[in-house]
Amino acid sequence: MSSPTTISSEKLSRLIGTARMPVLIDVRTDEDFAADPRLIPGSIKRHDQAAEGWGKEYSGRKAVVACLRGQQLAQGTTAWLRQLGVMAESLEGGFEGWKAAKLPLVLTSKLPPRDAQGRTVWVTRARPKIDRIACPWLIRRFIDPNAVFLFVSPAEVVGVGERFNAVPFDIENVFWSHRGELCTFDVMVEEFGLATPPLLRLATMVRAADTARLDLSPEAPGLLAASLGLSRMYDDDLEQLEAGIALYDAFYRWCRDATGETHNWPSSKAKS
Repeated sequence: MSSPTTISSEKLSRLIGTARMPVLIDVRTDEDFAADPRLIPGSIKRHDQAAEGWGKEYSGRKAVVACLRGQQLAQGTTAWLRQLGVMAESLEGGFEGWKAAKLPLVLTSKLPPRDAQGRTVWVTRARPKIDRIACPWLIRRFIDPNAVFLFVSPAEVVGVGERFNAVPFDIENVFWSHRGELCTFDVMVEEFGLATPPLLRLATMVRAADTARLDLSPEAPGLLAASLGLSRMYDDDLEQLEAGIALYDAFYRWCRDATGETHNWPSSKAKS
């Protein structure tokens, strides 16, 4: 039976990928995690018995805690977090309930190592337009909300990656890059296990706008125009990224919730 401190998989799935997504914390035991080392999108792995220590960093924020089946580990961690001022809920049915609902799970074998602050760090070419904004949006919304992105000159991407333990993307001859007709965003959607209908629709839009094949998607010219407009509005790549994330939030919500809605004005012809 639901309680004020639990949340269903269905409700949580509607929050993931949006700006309203809570902090997602996986407290499965090491044994349970080893048996299925995937994560609910956007989750970070934590140990339940240390919650009194690490929970303080989430004070004042919303959080959802998942263990294997939504029982003592998640509920106990949730109770501790609420003591620390976190607006925490436990996931009904836990990881197994999420999996049974056939909701997406991220392949942790594809995740880069995290830095000392628990963040993934990525590096790409400066002056982003489409793919280099779309990919960070995907990572922030579905992989690591605290991900760090470094923008450097094209010739320095690989070297900076090696020196600063950052993962290069959207350049030639690296894992996270174009493959055949697919752009880097396509590759990330597939490799991370995020091939849901809304993200596949958005991936087609990104590919069409990024590879000059606007005929693939009726919405692609609008995405291209908005992306190029943002690149002219901002000199700072990080400021442009933040504006671009809001843009992709809107396109994702359209892909997920609004593709069937139309508008017409005037709604009917004026009577003679």
